[in-house]
Amino acid sequence: MKLLSKAFNQGEVIPSKYSYEEGNISPPLEWSSLPKNTKSLALILEDPDAPMFSWTHWIVYNIPITQTDLPEGIPPEKEVNGIKQGINSWKKNGYGGPCPPWGTHRYVFKLYALDTELEIDPEAPKSELINQIKNHAISEAKLVGKYKSHYDKCFTR
Repeated sequence: MKLLSKAFNQGEVIPSKYSYEEGNISPPLEWSSLPKNTKSLALILEDPDAPMFSWTHWIVYNIPITQTDLPEGIPPEKEVNGIKQGINSWKKNGYGGPCPPWGTHRYVFKLYALDTELEIDPEAPKSELINQIKNHAISEAKLVGKYKSHYDKCFTR
């Protein structure tokens, strides 16, 4: 399974228009080579370099296997065209862009091939959603981008 973006390559800097401080719009993502027994897809975006615990920026699930991408700028709603978005670490549904408190952080996009569609409410606790996704994962692909702190812009909004 492969995951990539037209906005940035593996290990490169995520453009600022996708950051919390600038446009705060989700980047375009695309995937290929799904396992044959995949029933749905899920995506989790986390910052493992956040202080104290990994910060969850985005949870997307029940992506149909007929879909090969997520376009740029998915609206921050519980459900968009049947695709559900869980609650991130800001306690909001949808995407929250990179915004590290200091230095350069890694942002890990993980796409999961699942053996089922998830029967869980987008308002469910983040930990419950993530556990459901990981419990039903049959394969995963990872894309890592980096983003450097602009603390003055990010936390003075």
